[in-house]
Amino acid sequence: MAMRGEFSSRIGFILAAAGSAVGLGNIWGFPTQVATNGGAAFVIVYLLLAFVLAYPVLMAELIIGRSNRANMVDALTNISGNVSGTLTGLWGCVTVSMILAFYGIVGGWMLAYFADGIVQTAGLEETSVWLMGFSDSRNMIFCGLFMLLTASIVLGGVKSGIEKWSVRLMPTLVVIILALIVYVSFQPGAVEGWAAYLLPDFSRILDPDLLISAMGQAFFSMSLGVGTMLVYGSYLSKQENLPSIGAWVALVDIGVAIIAGMLIIPAMYVALNNGVEIFTETGALMDGDQLIFNVLPALFESIGPVGVLVSVAFFALMVIASVTSSISMLEVPVAYLVENRKQPRSRAVWIMAALIFAASCIIILNFESLFGLVIAATTQYSQPLLGFALCLFAGWVWRRDAILAELKEGFADAEHSLFWKIWPWYVKFVCPVVILLMFVRSVL
Repeated sequence: MAMRGEFSSRIGFILAAAGSAVGLGNIWGFPTQVATNGGAAFVIVYLLLAFVLAYPVLMAELIIGRSNRANMVDALTNISGNVSGTLTGLWGCVTVSMILAFYGIVGGWMLAYFADGIVQTAGLEETSVWLMGFSDSRNMIFCGLFMLLTASIVLGGVKSGIEKWSVRLMPTLVVIILALIVYVSFQPGAVEGWAAYLLPDFSRILDPDLLISAMGQAFFSMSLGVGTMLVYGSYLSKQENLPSIGAWVALVDIGVAIIAGMLIIPAMYVALNNGVEIFTETGALMDGDQLIFNVLPALFESIGPVGVLVSVAFFALMVIASVTSSISMLEVPVAYLVENRKQPRSRAVWIMAALIFAASCIIILNFESLFGLVIAATTQYSQPLLGFALCLFAGWVWRRDAILAELKEGFADAEHSLFWKIWPWYVKFVCPVVILLMFVRSVL
C-alpha cells in the first residue's frame, strides 16, 4: 500500500481523469454529432444521458478502484473472489492495449501534421510532402514517437508523471481551444456555424438515432469500461468525496466537448465559405479523419500565411488531447505488471510500450484489413460489454456494506445522501439494461 502512487491534490486527479476522458472523440466526434443531430437539442440530450448513464458507471469504476487500491485484474478478483474477476480484468487490459495500438497510430498522425506546420514555416517542401504522405515509414516513425512520448510520462509514475503533466497539458488544451474559437469566430461564415451548433431542433429530441448517438457519445467520451478510471481511482486519496469528485470529472469532460464544438463547427462553415466541401454525399457533415485531415487542413491553407500558425496551434491541441488519453490507457496494463507480476515500473512501461507499438506496426502493415477491424472489435464490441460487466460487479457481486464503507471514507454522511439512495439500484438494474440496449442497437 505504501509503495503505490497517489494523486497529491484534488485538482491533479480531476485534470488527469478528465484528460483521460478528453480524447480525439471529443474534438472530432462530438461537434459533428451535435450539428447533424438537432444542434443544441443533441447537447441537451447528451448532458442528460452523461449523468443518467455515464456518471453512474464512472462512479462504479472510481469506487472499485479506490476501495481495492489495486490494478483492474486484482481489484475485480478481490471483489469476485474467483476467476471471473481475474478474466474480466485481463480482458480489460487486453482491450485497452489494443485501443492504444490504433490510438497510437492516430496520435502519430497528429504529431506529423503538427510537425508539418513547423516544416512549412522553415520552407522545407520535400519534408512537408513526406509528412503529408500516407507511407508505412511515416506512420511507424510517428507512431513510435507518440508511444515514446506516452511512455516517458507514464515512466514518472502517478505524481511525477501522470499528475505533473496532466496539470500542465489540460489547461494548455483549454487555452488553445479558446484562442482558436476567438480567431475562427471573426472569420466569414462562422455565424452560420454557430447557428448550426447552438440553435436547437426540438423535433429531433426523441429521434431514436439521436438518443443512441447521444448515449454512445456520453458513455465512450468518459473513457469508461476499460479500467482507466478504475486505475486512476485506485490512486485517489481516501479523504476525497467520491460522488463530488466524480461529478467534477464528468463536468470537465462535458465542458471540453462543448467548447470543442464551439471551435470545430464554426471552423467547418468558415471552410465552406472559403470553397471547401464539408458535407458527405448523403448530406451529413464530415467527421472523424475526413474532418481532421481533409476539411481543416484545406481551411488552414485557404486563409493565407496565418493559416500555418493556426494549423500548428490546432494540431498541438490534437496532440495534447491524444496524449492525455494515451497515458491513462498505458497505465492500465503497466499497473497490472507492477502490482501483480512484480515488475519494476520502468521495465513494465517499456515492455508494454514495445508490445503495443509492435501491434501498431502490424496494423500499419495491414492497414486496410486491420485498422477498422481493431477499432470495431475494441470500441464497438468489447468496451460496452466491459462496461456492462463492471456494472454487474458493482451492482450484483460486490457487497453493499463494503461499497458504503468506502464512500464514507471521504463522505461521512454518504448513507443519507441522495447519491446512496439512487446509485446502488440504478447501477444494478438501469445501467446494465441501457448499456445492453445501446450495444444491441449499435451492432445491428
